[in-house]
Amino acid sequence: MDRRQFLRSAAWVPAAFGVCRGAAPRAGVRIEEVRCSYEDFRYRTPYRFGAQTVDRVTLLNVDCAVRTGDGRVVRGFGSMTMGNAWSFPSQTLSYDTTLGAMKALAARIARITNAYREPGHPVDINCALEPEYLKAAREVSAELHLAEPIPKLCTLVTASPFDAAIHDAYGKALGVSCYLTYGSDAMPYDLSHYLGADYKGEYLSRYVLPQPAPRTALYHSVGASDPIVASDIRARIGDGLPETLPEWIRYNGLRRIKIKLAGNDLAWDLARVAGINRAATETQRERGVAEWFYSLDFNEQCPNVGYLLEFLRRLREIAPAGFDRIQYVEQPTARDLKANRGNVMHAAAKLRPVVIDESLTDIESLMLAREMGYSGAALKACKGQSQVLLMAAAAEKHKMFLCVQDLTCPGASLIHSAGLAAHIPGVAAIEANAREYVPAANQAWADKFPGIFKVRDGMLDTSGLSRPGLGAV
Repeated sequence: MDRRQFLRSAAWVPAAFGVCRGAAPRAGVRIEEVRCSYEDFRYRTPYRFGAQTVDRVTLLNVDCAVRTGDGRVVRGFGSMTMGNAWSFPSQTLSYDTTLGAMKALAARIARITNAYREPGHPVDINCALEPEYLKAAREVSAELHLAEPIPKLCTLVTASPFDAAIHDAYGKALGVSCYLTYGSDAMPYDLSHYLGADYKGEYLSRYVLPQPAPRTALYHSVGASDPIVASDIRARIGDGLPETLPEWIRYNGLRRIKIKLAGNDLAWDLARVAGINRAATETQRERGVAEWFYSLDFNEQCPNVGYLLEFLRRLREIAPAGFDRIQYVEQPTARDLKANRGNVMHAAAKLRPVVIDESLTDIESLMLAREMGYSGAALKACKGQSQVLLMAAAAEKHKMFLCVQDLTCPGASLIHSAGLAAHIPGVAAIEANAREYVPAANQAWADKFPGIFKVRDGMLDTSGLSRPGLGAV
């Protein structure tokens, strides 16, 4: 089914996971109480990506109590970095203003979720609540007189720990991993209810592994201002952690490196990749490693697809081995696909998978991205467990390249992200940046989940992510 066929059939499909309709759902859980709180951490070193530089993080933590059909009350937990610099980028609003807007929206989402009393499966609860969350975002934008309204992506990020907490509580209520609750025995509707007629008779369980993959490859991010080699360092941090790329490669046994690029300075971008490739090649040769990979992330800064094609052409000329190591390219151009229909990725995707990221906010955007030549999808816990699973099913159906990306997620949010990477078939790798930029936020979790937070061979040990709920607490 292409995007036009999907839109024609959408009259009876919940648009963008909108209000669920149809037969009464099977007995599920009912929300009893939702509470949220915040934690703040400073980065050990700033992280530059696209046009943004971030040096701090606010975590939104959500506790949710649900009541089962037999009267038991079970608690779930969800956590996510607010990520306002990424989800609500603005040239007119300050960091504190967009963060304040997200906090105001979180308070409104907490009230909306607390007031919802219909029993159901977590996916269907999210399905019913998302339109109310989006309405709340519009109301908060108006009440705060924001020069720019809260974007849909930002609303998804703000709502994601609420959704995670409900999934976590549901799995715990059944005494099983959440990933065992996505079949016909637990969900009242098949996927055609959410994604269209092509999915009739299929359930999420078809696209989700019942047990986690034992190991998941890790992508290490090199921010646009990060030193590559020792001569790039102006002043050492001196906290005992690596500070150059070769140090990180040795420390974590890295075999996958994500490279943040400018997207508007071709000479700089080419020199950056060539320099990283030189440093990585020398270090991997010392380690006796013959195979490693890169991902390229322009964070939407390329003015057009021509820039990307020229970059790839010239990189192949000046650093052919570096070009060969590119595993995929993340969204190179502006996130508003409808306003930039000329930036089709068909030619670029013939060279390397090009994955949709910032633009991916619902099934319609995924279908449009495919129509425009995107051949992969970046899945992120920060967009919500319910959405990620539905998007993963659609992307798998269309045989798209898959990766799980980060929002510099620490602690429980990284465990959540790793759980997705370990349970979605075909995921190439997971990005995990908090260990580089905000390790203080991981300290309370490291001893409980050493396979996730103490990386030594370039892989996360995800074999233990089969505990009840989302597995974090």
